[in-house]
Amino acid sequence: MLGSRHASLLWAALAVAPALMANDVTVLVNTPMKPPVWALMEQELLRANSAACERFYDKYVDARGYLLHTPRWGTLDGPDDAVETFFNWTLLHALGGNDSLLDMWRKAYDGHLLQYSEIRTVKTELARNGAYFNEFITQSDWFHTAEGLRAFFLQGLSDPEDEKLVTRMKRFAGLYMNEDPEAPNYDPVHKIIKSIWNGSTGPMMRKATVYDWVGDPVPGRFHLLHNPAGRGKMLDLMTYYPKMLAHCTEYLDSVGDNSLNLAATLLHANAYMLTGERKYKDWLVEYVNAWKERTAATGGNIPSNIGLDGKPGGEYGGRWYKGTYGWNFTIFDGELEQIAHRNYFTAGSWPGFSNALLVTGDQSYVDVLRRQLDNIYAHKKEEGGKTLLPQMFGDPRGYKYSGREEWYHYTPNLFIDRLTEIYLWSMNRKDLDRIPKRGWIGFLEGEAPEYPITALEADFERLRRNVEQMRTDPTSPGTRLADYLLGFSPAETDALTNLMLGGYFANGRVWMLHSRFRYFDPDRRRAGPPESMGALVEKLADDSAAVTLVNTDAVNPINVIVQGGAYAEHQLLSASVNGKEQPVNQAYVAVRLEPGCGARVEFKMKRYANQPTLAFPWAR
Repeated sequence: MLGSRHASLLWAALAVAPALMANDVTVLVNTPMKPPVWALMEQELLRANSAACERFYDKYVDARGYLLHTPRWGTLDGPDDAVETFFNWTLLHALGGNDSLLDMWRKAYDGHLLQYSEIRTVKTELARNGAYFNEFITQSDWFHTAEGLRAFFLQGLSDPEDEKLVTRMKRFAGLYMNEDPEAPNYDPVHKIIKSIWNGSTGPMMRKATVYDWVGDPVPGRFHLLHNPAGRGKMLDLMTYYPKMLAHCTEYLDSVGDNSLNLAATLLHANAYMLTGERKYKDWLVEYVNAWKERTAATGGNIPSNIGLDGKPGGEYGGRWYKGTYGWNFTIFDGELEQIAHRNYFTAGSWPGFSNALLVTGDQSYVDVLRRQLDNIYAHKKEEGGKTLLPQMFGDPRGYKYSGREEWYHYTPNLFIDRLTEIYLWSMNRKDLDRIPKRGWIGFLEGEAPEYPITALEADFERLRRNVEQMRTDPTSPGTRLADYLLGFSPAETDALTNLMLGGYFANGRVWMLHSRFRYFDPDRRRAGPPESMGALVEKLADDSAAVTLVNTDAVNPINVIVQGGAYAEHQLLSASVNGKEQPVNQAYVAVRLEPGCGARVEFKMKRYANQPTLAFPWAR
């Protein structure tokens, strides 16, 4: 007689078998393989990550789901930072972390929305009745809004049928489709979001104030992480508050569309993948196409301001490079008491154009990003044996316009992260030529065989340090602001994303999982691989990819579903094991790994061939 556990697993496998096996293809892996070190390290890192997050949650979140800190409005240490604390917890679950991660995230997000809906301000109009209205930020810029939604954007990987998630994603996306009469953010005639400040109460059609950016002061001494006098130094906020205001005195221009707003398409891409409703894809493509046309009109440079007339630079006499966080955002920072250059042109444009690629498969969106970096590289300099690139364009004095227009502020920043994304989206070997063959890319190219072990070792060390910081943290809720806990939220996911999925996040700044594979456990009916499985993506090419899959359990077989892409966007054409090729011709395939067995599986595939979806394979 079967034990109850084995009987239930068998029943689950039989229950989903018809849906999974419609094409009568199961890839069988029955070649004995000693448990590789990298596989055991992946499994242990997933376990340790999950345990560390549970400990973090127990210490820093109360029974209501409220983060234990002093909440206040502001972009320096406000609501986006508080909820960003959990930025990759939902991703960790999709990689195979504990189910507790989803439970904690749901509770923390509900608690966060309530906690910050309760704050009240006097000087700051935006938050007089709370930071959220209808569960979405009242008004903010999409650099900060997107930071606060990072875990939310990835929740659908594990939780696509969660009613709250689907309802919220649809409602939030609707804020930019004029579905809410109280939030007319979008002009469908000129295809613009009307202001850099936008949200659930609509666009800001006036100049911002320093209070909009900084918020009201609160009494007390806090560990101010953004304080230039020293990270975490305890300062009296009421005394330091004028310095915080001085940080943002140049941040006041608001009216007109801004390239940061392209990040709003993260809502529509997710809403489309959760519901299949065409209107979300249509809006996304319409908006990105408008930006594509404007970029072509400015010589391939992504403009940082679009006027209310829909024209690049329309609020600045045609100067397309102006605007808050734009190409010419050279300001005097009164907090630092020095000139600062803050051009965030990649922060919204890379998510926006890559989302359009995801829902259409059209590589011309990647061409836009490539041409932008081509324009920058065309003005490179060589000094002291180093390549320097301009980070800014316009009048070098920025805040004191004199009529000059030129590339300026040369630094060693070569945009390698962004070039890496372009290569992974295009798989054009000419794009690869611009990237150093080290780290993960070096491993894929056969030039850094040690990378899996060293990368996982580094994540273990970071995790250890984060847990140590938790253990020795001298602060109390009364001395912490929202940004304090960001420094040691414990989940480490970058190496796991590289190695297991063939995915990549550029400094964590793109909040859509672009990867070559994803895994599902049909027996446990959840996202992520079975607990005893290891996966190592070893080769990526335009029309193929190779991954070694191994079952480290010497007693029990495991079943796994391997999907092409995080969102089933890639079509798996065939799978080869030990020289035997099997046709697949769909977005996923079932793989059975016998006890203690593993193999390198070569997949032929057609990338971006399918409409992306967040539905689990057995629910399609």
